[in-house]
Amino acid sequence: MILNMKKRLLVLGMAIICIFGMTACGKAADESAANALGITEEGAINYADQVLDSVRTIVEQEMQDQYANDAVVSAALTSWSSAMEDIGEFKSITDHEVIVDKDGATIHVMVEGTDHDAVVEILLDDQLTLTGITTNVKYSMGELMEKAALNTILGMGTVFVVLILISLIISCFVVIPKIQDAFTGKKKETAEPVSVPAAPAPAAAAAVEEDLTDDYELVAVIAAAIAASEGAASTDGFVVRSIRRANTSKWKANY
Repeated sequence: MILNMKKRLLVLGMAIICIFGMTACGKAADESAANALGITEEGAINYADQVLDSVRTIVEQEMQDQYANDAVVSAALTSWSSAMEDIGEFKSITDHEVIVDKDGATIHVMVEGTDHDAVVEILLDDQLTLTGITTNVKYSMGELMEKAALNTILGMGTVFVVLILISLIISCFVVIPKIQDAFTGKKKETAEPVSVPAAPAPAAAAAVEEDLTDDYELVAVIAAAIAASEGAASTDGFVVRSIRRANTSKWKANY
């Protein structure tokens, strides 16, 4: 029993020694890589803080145009400026993380803001030349889900709008030939008969009253007839001034 306990303690001790040995080897490898690049962790942290301060100052003073020719710095300024919309106001730097290998160094600067926190990633190549600066905002799980839902809705809405437009275009294929015929003159237009208004009936000719006073024979006959009806011996006392046609051809009898 005691022997088994000793064996277990020995195995546990060996495991702990191996773990510490691996950690020491990892640190030694990092230190050797850092020594190969000529940079220490403290030096990398100081460099990262200076770079971040410079980026903040340039953006706050709106001097981005002066660095438009430098692709790396211009991209870094754009990334920080866009991230500040979600970060809010810069409060402080909370932590650093330095990763060094034979290909270069990566420095993570943890930034605290009034609205969101962020991680500024600074990349250096094996010659310790600055190759990139990116600001990544930290969002909560709820915010990430909300953005994913909005992206899904926008994507589906765009698809439906495109489908509706395609259906409208297809429905226009029926009208397009008619429009082409109208422009090319191929459409035959049927002429509608024009109704001619009927000519008004000619007005009845006005009755022309014939003046018969110049017909002396008729005057003499009428005067003689009147004189006879009156019992006169001659027509000297009668003067015919006008002769008119009677409305009826029948004589009225005098009783």
